[in-house]
Formats: sequence, structure tokens, C-alpha cells
Amino acid sequence: MHKLSIFTALVVTAVTHGQASAQSIPNRDKLEEIVVTSSRVPMPLREIGTTVSVITQEEISQLGFVSLADVMRTQPGVSVSNKGGPGGVTSMSIRGESGFRTLMLLDGIDISDTTSPQIGPRVEQLLSSGVQRVEILQGPQGLMYGAGAGGVVNITTLAPTEGLGGQLSAQGGRYGTSQFAGNVNGGNDTVDFNLSAADYKTDGFNARTDDTVLRDDDGYENTTVHGRFGWNASDNLRIGLSVHDIDAKNDYDNCFNTVDFSRTDSCKDKYQMQAWRVQGDYEIGRFNHQLFYSDSDTDKDFSADSVSFFKPKGGLERGGYLGSFTGSEALKLVYGVDLESESLDDGTFDTDRDQEGYYLEYQGGFNQSLYVTAGARYDDNEDFGTHTSYRVSGAYLIDLSGGELKLKGTYGSGFRAPSLYEIAYNRGDFAQPPALDTELSEEKSEGYDLGLSWSNASGLYLEAVYFDQTVSDEILFDPDPLRASGYLQNKGDTKSSGVELVAQAPLLDTLSVTSNYTYNDTENVDGSDRVFRPKQLANLGLTWQPLADRLALALFVRMARDAKGIEGEDLDNYEVVSLTASFNVVKGLDVFGRVENLLDEDYEEVPGFRTSGTAAYAGLRYTF
Repeated sequence: MHKLSIFTALVVTAVTHGQASAQSIPNRDKLEEIVVTSSRVPMPLREIGTTVSVITQEEISQLGFVSLADVMRTQPGVSVSNKGGPGGVTSMSIRGESGFRTLMLLDGIDISDTTSPQIGPRVEQLLSSGVQRVEILQGPQGLMYGAGAGGVVNITTLAPTEGLGGQLSAQGGRYGTSQFAGNVNGGNDTVDFNLSAADYKTDGFNARTDDTVLRDDDGYENTTVHGRFGWNASDNLRIGLSVHDIDAKNDYDNCFNTVDFSRTDSCKDKYQMQAWRVQGDYEIGRFNHQLFYSDSDTDKDFSADSVSFFKPKGGLERGGYLGSFTGSEALKLVYGVDLESESLDDGTFDTDRDQEGYYLEYQGGFNQSLYVTAGARYDDNEDFGTHTSYRVSGAYLIDLSGGELKLKGTYGSGFRAPSLYEIAYNRGDFAQPPALDTELSEEKSEGYDLGLSWSNASGLYLEAVYFDQTVSDEILFDPDPLRASGYLQNKGDTKSSGVELVAQAPLLDTLSVTSNYTYNDTENVDGSDRVFRPKQLANLGLTWQPLADRLALALFVRMARDAKGIEGEDLDNYEVVSLTASFNVVKGLDVFGRVENLLDEDYEEVPGFRTSGTAAYAGLRYTF
């Protein structure tokens, strides 16, 4: 049987058996789930016209992956390309758009790396430990965030709880891998806190296929600390503080030493990020007010044969105000101001710039069945002037077959100003014609999606979404290797369109299935396929919890097909199977394990870079 047909058959089975077991499952209607990312205020999924996928703490634990990128790639429309395992350069694409066109927030902090050429998050440096929830908002979202075409990823770390408690865990396995993690939290009516930390190490494997001389393993280390603190100053006022620290280093191949500039495979990349955010939330009557300020600093150090050769530093500060007014079901306003300052100093370029943003969105609900939003955002960039973004959305609900059918649609636009590095490079000593003569302007994006979903109280959920989006005037580095003149700008549109299908269902009281399938057709300006974007992506998860919930078993399958490389070559099609298990020994103590790439699939996501073979891991987790 064709492997895609297997996925289809399993989804149909999930729906059929899910309906049969509906009466024995507690109420868990997915459309009642509350999300905050769509409009920066809490809203149930049933009332939003945008497409948002959610990953909960329970799902993160079931998946078992150490890397948050591996967790996120299980969602519809999300693809990941990794160069050489943990810590290797990783690109995450949402609906075919590059990661640097996606805004990534960690407890509300923009964690974009301003030292990178296009200013994007270093997703390979994010561990799943300490993360409580991830919301992924897809499509152009210039209205609320000023982001580009790739959407928004909103990561929330563990929240404080009442009383005093916590968790400790240790695990290890193949490739000399170990992780020690823990968190402690507590609170009362006045103050609360949560501190979490993880220390991850792996010897890794020889990442590059052309490393035939040194043949060393490319290891990775990461120590991550998260902290959240809250003070309820009064019944109406809460002050919150979030702090984050990531200290990581990665071995990689193919750099050049500082003596004779010869190639070496003894290379290191050290990465440090310190970030914090403070905010005050005040509620009075029909109004909610929030003031916030965040700061994120990035320091990197690249070395060859133990000699440092590149030490860039960057910073990103954001502050502003977010407010909302609720007049009635038919009248709610969300409005705010964003102030942003970014900086870059890499020893050659030392530059910074500011940007201001102002936005307003109207939200209206009618007869508890029709919900609409409409809004605009005005940005003023120090280098590129003003830009206006828009978004409209709608959701219409119909009672159908013992559940609720939602018809939804959204249209949005956005923009991305050329990065500090792109501007500085074209104006610097390294640039040559034609890049030297190119005056870069902002990229513009727009897109829409149309979808329908159906859910009921048993936990059965079905969704289908069609999306279409474009990026105009794409900025790219000169593709001619003999010229490599700098950054150029295509005149025309790069495109991405396709379909996302989602099915989630309880098969039995103790057995459930989740699945999704994405078809994504991407085009460059010249009509060729965009590189490293699989046309077909699919994920399947089966979770079984017998023995009165003491034992949990889960099987996960990930498929990618029909991706192209830089030279237009066909990349590997692959199906990767993972298995996880957890057993509660006594109250508070669990033994857990997982096997990644269970069938030892041999494939490359990026040509010339190996991926992990079959790898088993096991550990202990104590909750108090």
C-alpha cells in the first residue's frame, strides 16, 4: 500500500471509531479551548477566524523530544530542516515561508537573533523542557505583531501554581546523551513563582558526509534556565516578571582557520541569550490595560581549531501598551502601541534602528454564531518609513450532527524591512555590483485562508483549511557563487498555497489518535520550487493509556515527500517512526523512555548532512 494511503486509512479509522466511543469520553470540545495568540487577548477557538494550532504540556511530554523544533514539526503546515542533529543549524518553515519571516515569542519576549543575516530565532537552541504551551498562528499577521508572512509562534513556559511543588528528571541514551532537568514552583494569593532549568549534553554524530579526515562527532551542550514571578498588588493589578537564559555550544564541520584559511572540521559555535520581560496588567470595569517592556541580548562566538574568529552581538528591546474595551458581545476593541529598538555589532558592522507600531482591531459577535474582526496597523520604520497592514477574519457556527460546524476565513497582510545585516553588507566593503547598486526596500506579504472544522464534546475534531499567500519583492543573497555580490531583491512574487487536514479522535476510552496532512505548493519568482519545502507533510500519533492510566504508550509517525534542493534536485522522501512509554512506579515516580527513528530510516533533510539513526533513551521523573 502507498504510504500516504496508510495515513488516509488511519484517519478514516479514527473518525469511525471515534464516533462509536463518543458516549464514554468526558466533555473536551476543542473549539472551547482558549488561545491568546490570534489577537493578543484570550479568545476561545470557536470565535476566531484565523488558523491556530496548540501544543499542550501533556502533548510535549508524550512526544518526548528534547528539541522544541521536533515538537513543533508535528503540527500542520510546519516543516523543519536540520543540519546535523542537536544544535545544528535548523530552519523552520510555516506554510512554506522562511523562519526569519516568522515572529517567535517566549513568554511575550521577541527572541529573534539580530546578529543573523535575516533576523530570525535560533530554533535549534530551544529545549522543550520547561515549556508549558505552544500556539502557532499561521499566515501573514502584520496587524497585531508587525511580523512577516510566516506567522507567529508563541511559547509559554511553566506557570506558577498555588502551594509548593515541582519536578525532577534525568534521562540518557545513545550518542552519549544526557539531560538533567527540574522545576520548582509555589505561590499564594499575593505572590507566586516558577523556576525551571535543564542541562542537556550529547556527543552527537559526524554530521557532514564530506568530513572524511577528522571524522569527529559533532556534540552539543545546552543549559537553559526559565523564571516567572508574579505579584498581585491588588484585586485589579498584577505585576509579572519573566527571565530566560540560554548558554549553548555546538561542534560543527567546514569552517576556515585563522592562520592560512584552510578548511577544518574542528569548529565551534557558542551561543548565549539573556532575556527578560516585565509587565503590569490592570483591569477596571470594561477596560483592560497592559504595559510591558522586554529586552533580549544575543552573544555568539565562532572558533576554528580553538581560535575565535567571529564574535557578533545583538540586542532587541520592545516596549508598549496593549489595551482592550468590551462594550457588548457585538463591540470589543483591542488596541495598542509597540516600540522596538534593534542593534547589531559584529566587529565590522555596528548599527541600530527603531520602529514604532500602532494598531486597532474591532471584534464583534452576533447571536453566538457569527464572529468577525477587522483591524489595521501603522508602522514607522527608521530606515524605511511607514507601512500599513490589515487583517479581517470571520467565523460562523452551525449546530450539526450532535456537534458544531465552524466555517472560517481570514485575510491578512504584513511586511519585513531589510535587516540591519542586509543593509550594512550592501553598503560595506564586501559588496560588489549588482548588489552594491541595489537599494533594498521592504518585502510585502499578503495571504488568505478558508476553512471548516467540526467538533463535538466527545473529543472528535476534524478540520480542513485552504491557504494562499505571497511575498512580494523577496530579498535574497546573490545566488551566483562566482559573484556573491551581496543582497539582491527579486521583482515579483514568491508563492505558497495548499491544504491542511487535521483529524483527532478517541478510538476507545484509553486509546486516541491525532493526525494531520499538509499539501504545500511553493514557487519562486521564476516558477521553480522553493528549496527544502516538502510538498507533502503528514503526522500520525496513537496514544494508549491502559492500567488505570499508570502506563502510557505512544507511537508517532512523521512523513515528508517531494522536496527540492538548491540545484533543483529531488531530496529524500522519508517516514520516521518514534515510540514513547511512561510507567508510574509509585505515586510521584515515573519511569519513561523513547526510541527515535525506530525503523532506522536513512535520509538527509539537507543534502550532505546526516540524520540520527535508531536511538533509545530512558529516564526517571519525580513529581512532588
